[in-house]
Amino acid sequence: MLEIIQEYWLLFLLGSYPNGPLGGIVATLLLSIIGIGLAFPLSVLLALAQLSPAKVLRYPAMGVGYLLRSIPLVMLIFGAYFVVPIILGRPVAGFTTMAVTLVVFQVVYLAEIVRAGIESLPKGQGEAAAALGMGYWTRTRRVILPQALGNMLPSMVGQFVTTVKDTSLGYVIGVNELTYAANQVNSTVLTEPFSVFLVLSLAYFAICFALTQAARLLEARLARNNGRMPATSHPPRPAPAQGY
Repeated sequence: MLEIIQEYWLLFLLGSYPNGPLGGIVATLLLSIIGIGLAFPLSVLLALAQLSPAKVLRYPAMGVGYLLRSIPLVMLIFGAYFVVPIILGRPVAGFTTMAVTLVVFQVVYLAEIVRAGIESLPKGQGEAAAALGMGYWTRTRRVILPQALGNMLPSMVGQFVTTVKDTSLGYVIGVNELTYAANQVNSTVLTEPFSVFLVLSLAYFAICFALTQAARLLEARLARNNGRMPATSHPPRPAPAQGY
């Protein structure tokens, strides 16, 4: 296994780049970042639409969520790979197809996380903001979402880790990501498939473990910041007793 790492580490890291498309671990991380980064703002809008009192927004948003969650990711990948070029009238790169599919797929799952984070807050938060004269979008942006972010963080990290693993399905449409790079190594070595895919498993484990640990540190830091009293603040003085 060590010999495979020493000889093919660059292929695992970058794919066939610079003699070919960028791949390997770098492509896997790029796909994951694009998938979560573009899906998150869209998921916030979808979650707010699902929580909207207006039925014209709530019902279609809920319908989109139910529909996309019922379709396996691999079917969405194949659908985008074969249908989108027909619609556009020109071929679409596999990396682009995979990135768009991940965004669409992650939107509905992140929307559920956002919705749960918002619903976990006490109703008094929104009512107090409304009593101060804040409109719906102002109190959502300044009061509700910042507080809900702390509740969402563990689940969002879990979804990010899931996205990293989901990128391996790009192999079925020829996306040069980490699993595709491992198959290239396996086709070259031929006699050591166990060692090759053990390296692949360890690479995924290292990425996901690092993300999880980073999220724990961030969560702990947010918890400390929320629980720490500002240095310039002072405890309120007791009100003087009133005589009768």
